Amino acid sequence: MREAKFRLGDVVRHRIYPFRGIIYDIDPVFNSTEEWWSSIPAEIRPRKDQPFYHLLAENSETEYVAYVSEQNLLPDTSGKALRHPQVSELFVKEKGNYRATFLNAH
Repeated sequence: MREAKFRLGDVVRHRIYPFRGIIYDIDPVFNSTEEWWSSIPAEIRPRKDQPFYHLLAENSETEYVAYVSEQNLLPDTSGKALRHPQVSELFVKEKGNYRATFLNAH
């Protein structure tokens, strides 16, 4: 098992589709349903043996939750603020980076 390229609080964008988001959880390998995986077009279907990331995601029209393979994510360097309503519930922005507030819970 390899180490995840991205961390909690990293802002990323999808390599193919026009959305971005903040990572709030990481699975070391694929951990969703076979139906979900099979619904992805075969030509862009990711490998299962890589980290998968749970994102508070957004595109130009809406905010939602996404589950994305590492191979389909790139760092988002736009510097644009995230508008997803749950970001402020899970993260605090410090020195330009997002820190997960739930990691400090007792």
